[in-house]
Amino acid sequence: MNKFSLTNKVALITGASGLLGVEHTLALLEIGATVVMTDVNEKGLKKAYNTLLNSDNKARLFCKVINVTSKGNIQDVANELQKDGINIDILINNAAIDPKVQADSVVETSRLENFSVDDWDFQLKVGLTGAMLCSQVFGSEMAKRGEGVILNIASDLSVFAPDQRLYKKDGLQPDQQPVKPVTYSVIKHGLIGLTKYLATYWADKNVRCNALSPGGVFNGQGDEFVQKLTNLIPMNRMASKGEYHGAVQFLCSDASAYMNGQNIVIDGGRSVL
Repeated sequence: MNKFSLTNKVALITGASGLLGVEHTLALLEIGATVVMTDVNEKGLKKAYNTLLNSDNKARLFCKVINVTSKGNIQDVANELQKDGINIDILINNAAIDPKVQADSVVETSRLENFSVDDWDFQLKVGLTGAMLCSQVFGSEMAKRGEGVILNIASDLSVFAPDQRLYKKDGLQPDQQPVKPVTYSVIKHGLIGLTKYLATYWADKNVRCNALSPGGVFNGQGDEFVQKLTNLIPMNRMASKGEYHGAVQFLCSDASAYMNGQNIVIDGGRSVL
C-alpha cells in the first residue's frame, strides 16, 4: 500500500494562482489527487489552470473563483461542487496577501507608526479569517463524513519576527526605511494557533490539521536582498519553488496519518540559529 497516494481524493486549494499555490497543485496531482484550484483573481486563476492542464490531468483538475472573506460565497462553491458529486477530502488554506517591501512612497504607510486599520483588517480577513471560514465550511463536511485533512500554509515568519535589516536601504532616514509590514507575521502566527485549535476540535472525527511554514522562495528578487537573506540561512541559499512538494504530499496523505496539530518549518535551517 502506497501511503503517499491520493488517488480518489479531492483537494481544494485557496490562493491557487500564486507561486506556491501552483506548486501545491502540482504536488498533489503528482500523487493522484483530484485538485480544485480556487482564487479570487479569476484571470490569474484561469491562466494558472490552463498552464497546468494537460491530457494526463484534465479529468482531475478543476478551478473555481472563490472569495475566502465571504462565508456565503465559500458555501456556494461547496454546494456547486457537491451538486457535481465532488466532496472535498483535503483543504489547503493558502490564500494570503504578501505585502511587498519597496523603498518608495509605500514606506510611509507600511511602517508600523502609520499602518492603517483598513489594511490591517483586510489583510487579516484574507489570510486568517479566510482560513477559518474555509475550514468552517469544508472542515465541517469532512467531520460529518468522518475523515479529512486541513493544511494551513504559514511561513517561517510564524516562528520568528521579520528581520527588518533585510530591507534596509542606504541613504534613507530611519523613519523612511522600508519594512515588512506588521500584518504578515501576525497572520502567520495566527494560522499556527488556528492549526492547533482545529487539530483538537475534530480529532475524534478523524479530521487532521497541520501547518507548513516555508522559508523564502527565490522568485527573481534583487541580488542585494538575496545575498542578505542567504547570509542568514545555514544552507546558504533560498528555496526553489518546487522544494516543498514532498512536504505537501506527506502532510496531505496517509504518510502522516498520526501527525496532528504540528507546524513543519522548512527554511534551510534559518530558524534554528
